[in-house]
Amino acid sequence: MKKSENREFRTARGYQILNQREGMLTSSMEDYLEMIYRACSSGGYSRVGKVSELLHVKPSSASKMIFKLADMGYIRYDRYEIIQLTEMGEKTGAALLNRHMIIEEFLQLIGSPNALEETELIEHSLSSSTVENLQSLIDYFKSDPQAVDQFEKIKQKTVAL
Repeated sequence: MKKSENREFRTARGYQILNQREGMLTSSMEDYLEMIYRACSSGGYSRVGKVSELLHVKPSSASKMIFKLADMGYIRYDRYEIIQLTEMGEKTGAALLNRHMIIEEFLQLIGSPNALEETELIEHSLSSSTVENLQSLIDYFKSDPQAVDQFEKIKQKTVAL
C-alpha cells in the first residue's frame, strides 16, 4: 500500500471539528479575533456594536462570540460592552492579521480578481509554515523584478491555453 493511501482523509468540516476538539479557534472565532485586534489597535479597546458593524453581523451574534473568546482568555469584556485584548489575544490577533495580510498580498501578486474575498475563504485552512513560505515567495518576487516578468509571461501563456 502506498503511503498516500494510508492517510485519513476528512471533509473540510471534519478537519474544523477535529481542530475545535483540540481547543483551536474556529474560522469564525479567528475572524472575530482578527477584527477585534484591528478595532482595538487604534484606541486600545472596542465595543460589541463596532465589531458587529465591521463584520456585518447582528450585535447578538457578536455578543455570543465575544463571550466565547472571553471564556477562552483572548479578550476581557465588561458589562459596559468594552472589549480589550488580553496578552494572548493581542499575540494571536497580531498573528491572524499578519497571516491575512500575507495571503492577500500573495493573491494580489498572482493577479487574483478578488484578493480580499479569496483571502477570507482560504486563510483559515493554511498552516503557519505555508504562510511563511508564501511570505518567502513574495519576498523573492520583490527582490527580483525579472522573476515577476517571467511569471507574467508564463501566466499569459497559461491563460491563452
